[in-house]
Amino acid sequence: MTSPPALELGGITKSFLGVRALAGVDLRLQAGEVHALMGQNGAGKSTLIKVLTGVHAADAGTIRIAGELVQPRSPLDAQRLGVSTVYQEVNLCPNLSVAENVFAGRYPRKWGRIDWRAMEDQARALLARLSLDIDVTRLLSSHPVAVQQMVAIARALSVSAKVLVLDEPTSSLDEDEVRRLFAVLRRLRDEGMAILFVTHFLDQVYAIADRITVLRNGELVSEYRVEHLPAPALVSAMVGRELAARREAAPAPATGSGGDALVELRGLGSKGVVQPTDLALRAGEVVGLAGLLGSGRTELARLLFGLERADQGELRVRGAPVRVEQPAQAVALGMGLLPEDRKTHGIVADLSLRENIVLALQARRGVMKNLGAQEQARLAEGFVRALGIKAASLDIPIAQLSGGNQQKALLARWLATQPSLLILDEPTRGIDVAAKQEVMDEILRLAGEGMAVLFISSEIDEVVRVAHRIAVLRDRRKVGELPAGCQEQDVYHLIAEQA
Repeated sequence: MTSPPALELGGITKSFLGVRALAGVDLRLQAGEVHALMGQNGAGKSTLIKVLTGVHAADAGTIRIAGELVQPRSPLDAQRLGVSTVYQEVNLCPNLSVAENVFAGRYPRKWGRIDWRAMEDQARALLARLSLDIDVTRLLSSHPVAVQQMVAIARALSVSAKVLVLDEPTSSLDEDEVRRLFAVLRRLRDEGMAILFVTHFLDQVYAIADRITVLRNGELVSEYRVEHLPAPALVSAMVGRELAARREAAPAPATGSGGDALVELRGLGSKGVVQPTDLALRAGEVVGLAGLLGSGRTELARLLFGLERADQGELRVRGAPVRVEQPAQAVALGMGLLPEDRKTHGIVADLSLRENIVLALQARRGVMKNLGAQEQARLAEGFVRALGIKAASLDIPIAQLSGGNQQKALLARWLATQPSLLILDEPTRGIDVAAKQEVMDEILRLAGEGMAVLFISSEIDEVVRVAHRIAVLRDRRKVGELPAGCQEQDVYHLIAEQA
């Protein structure tokens, strides 16, 4: 007799404020397989996971685990039923140790007290399965984001789960860490675990998945065997149309590359943060910042924007030396920063889409020059239309939008201030193929109108595609620059030359 699927969703339907997020979606996940869930932002992937894990109750449909009809009422309830989940953005406690995060709410006890030694030993063993050897007694906040992501996965593995759901688990991992994670996932799969893998990285789907389910606009497109669905067909299934494969090269800068620098870093650095760096940013030019995880990309952006304090070198804006020790000073000088972590440092989840868009402009104007409701609505409507932000209304809480639409709203926030320099740190992280294309087209349009753009991405192909010039970092120092028209291998070669 054939065993029932490890997980079976039937006819799942869910709406929010009259907007249909899921419409009769089916999903079958077998024991001993890695099943990829794919779709654009807003396709319904996150909503489906939240229904499965009890965050949202479905309006209609059924959930079966190993053939048994269940109705998870909370994430803890789902965990008890055998569904363990790691979300895209790490939801752990930075003020607790690594070991405490792995076993939070389930601390091993001895004689009525927490057995600290047992907890730490078990945490080390779990992390060893991920080929990670760290001090589990240190605060989680003392470790980089990549390690925190691995700790979240270790926490999920610590529960005796029948189904492991991974929502963008590799977004903060470098190539070696991804390979180690995939080795762990293959072992778990071979041991009979059912793994639901959500990602926007097409190459990772083909590296790890056995089957693919594609959603589009809240509806099921189809289910495929990986070997029967080549990458171009997968993209077409996700977006419902053919996309241009890639732009051969970015167009020439609006003002050429030899003009005076709008912003210039002269040996700018901070001890323990980023080494002294020289970099010129010109109007009408997209400068890419490339490097592997931990190379100092984000640190340099934070230094430039006043989130880190420089203790070496000089910063010049329009030829004049300036000191930027806090973001308000950077904004006053005409800078805007789209941060890497939109959840923690970007969106204000309790505010509406409209309020999030006008936030930076209102802050720059000050409390004595309030933007009126009509002016706020006019500005927000213009950017929603121009950037293709999908939302039921301007007053919907931004937390209810998909990740891609949140990212576009943050871009709109800074465009509303009309910056001279826009710093974009991982602007396409966690968004779908079509949304990435739209964001990069918008970046090139802004540069074409004379804005200076610093574009930071861990996806080297994106940097090569959009930048007029690329500064390459390694070990928190700049190791060289490459011109427009270079290839990905040129960037990697420059990094390797300095190893």
